[in-house]
Amino acid sequence: MHGFHYQEGRLHCEEVDLEQVAQEHGTPLYVYSAGTVLGHYRRLASALSEIDHLICYAVKANSNRAILQLLAREGAGFDIVSGGELYRVIAAGGDPRLCTFAGVGKSREEIEYALEQGVFSFNVESEAELAYINRIAAARDAQAPIALRVNPDVEAGSHKYVSTGRSENKFGIALERIAAVYESAAGLSHIRIRGVQMHIGSQITEAQPFAEAIGKLAPVVRDLRARYGIEFLSIGGGMGITYEAWFASGSGDWWSGGGNAREHKPLTIGAYAEAILPPLRVLGVRVLLEPGRLLVGNAGVLLTRVRYIKETGQKKFLIVDAGMNDLIRPALYQSYHEIVPVRQPADGAAGETVDVVGPVCESGDFFAQDRELPTLSEGELAAIMSAGAYGFVMASNYNSRPLPAEVLVRGERATLVRERQTYEDLVRGERGAEP
Repeated sequence: MHGFHYQEGRLHCEEVDLEQVAQEHGTPLYVYSAGTVLGHYRRLASALSEIDHLICYAVKANSNRAILQLLAREGAGFDIVSGGELYRVIAAGGDPRLCTFAGVGKSREEIEYALEQGVFSFNVESEAELAYINRIAAARDAQAPIALRVNPDVEAGSHKYVSTGRSENKFGIALERIAAVYESAAGLSHIRIRGVQMHIGSQITEAQPFAEAIGKLAPVVRDLRARYGIEFLSIGGGMGITYEAWFASGSGDWWSGGGNAREHKPLTIGAYAEAILPPLRVLGVRVLLEPGRLLVGNAGVLLTRVRYIKETGQKKFLIVDAGMNDLIRPALYQSYHEIVPVRQPADGAAGETVDVVGPVCESGDFFAQDRELPTLSEGELAAIMSAGAYGFVMASNYNSRPLPAEVLVRGERATLVRERQTYEDLVRGERGAEP
């Protein structure tokens, strides 16, 4: 489900014409559908309504304050991985008491800040971190609530950069060490054992790995509840979304000439819930989830305009004004994003095989290679779909390119929720060398 569709020949986000948004705010431009974010959140909450649960949105997926406000008003908790993300949540009206603090390398300043704000729990990634948190809490005469992150050694079937639940990954504590580390934690005077946590990876498109990991942890949870009275099990996030051939038009395909669109059957919220609920019902603890991409991935697009068309003996290139600094996923993960024209192609319109590339001085600066697309001319707009997660948050100023603007759409209203950076912003805070 998403809020993007063609209406009167032009791509819309909910009821807003994206061509008009691009004219007003320029390109490259991120545009988000509030209805899509809230729809996904509410469907997930409904699917899990039979168990005591808390959805903690993974802020790293998209940390714009407007997105955080939407979810805070729905009663969401938040999964954070830095002090900066905690600051963003609070600035957006989120409750720090509903925040779980993850990450393998928390600093003293971050731990102190989180203790001051009263976070729900620290997800502890190592024995060294456990000892460090205890020392910091002792210096402040405080109790640090913790959950140890278990590494269940489960193959998630996702890209190696986003797989986190195998024994060779840097995350979590090995399953066979968990009992001993909890016993150690119980002996620390400034640690409060509150729960247990796991997270096996990202963009997982089958339910089986989630069920397998929960099955491995179930005996551990029962034992920890009996020994230490733990309150919750966090099962992490990682549920994948559709990136390929998901854009539906009246003909059943996003483009009538799109014969090279790849088949992809997404993992639905219903199938996910059906797989995980049976082992969770009997545990008798609250269940925390940490979805990010699931809620915002298909809720966003990156609008870009074709600057030049270049042909060589081997290739035809569409050179657009967005670059890998704006959306790095294709370069970093070799990720597929659907690309559609903002002006709807006519039925039976001719297509061509092109590379869609940006202006950054890197051969890795591309959004699609050897992709069959409708014919686009210089000056035309295209939308890079499914860009709501790990898009703007991973953007940079590489090549001294200003960061793009962001717009949030609710029904017929489009609101600028982040201004485009200026050249002055690029050097703000810098100092010249001494003569």
